[in-house]
Amino acid sequence: MQNNIKIITEPNYIADKSNPIKSYYFFSYKVKVKNNNFENIQLLSRYWKIIDGKGACEDIHGPGVIGRFPIIKPDKTFAYTSFCPLSTPLGFMEGSFRFKDSNKNEFDIIIKRFRLIAGQILN
Repeated sequence: MQNNIKIITEPNYIADKSNPIKSYYFFSYKVKVKNNNFENIQLLSRYWKIIDGKGACEDIHGPGVIGRFPIIKPDKTFAYTSFCPLSTPLGFMEGSFRFKDSNKNEFDIIIKRFRLIAGQILN
């Protein structure tokens, strides 16, 4: 099951909400979850590890995403956008999502590390 779920991240630097003089850099990130299975899956929880340019690390665990616990049907995609402030112009995010399949089996899907870089739009 796990190999049939694809997670794509699209980070973006938001210059008009950032203030480099105060070491405040604001990023958005879009996450797309594509269910390539033959059954529904439900996103239960998230884990993010956020690392700034100085190596400071923050772990975030929480239920669902953006207040939702989406059920993703076969061959469908769920997408959402969220935000991340950093105190440095460079950082990284990585993590995992916990899902439940139609048989109530829970499993985690790893979200590969992606870069947050001020001044650039990354894909």
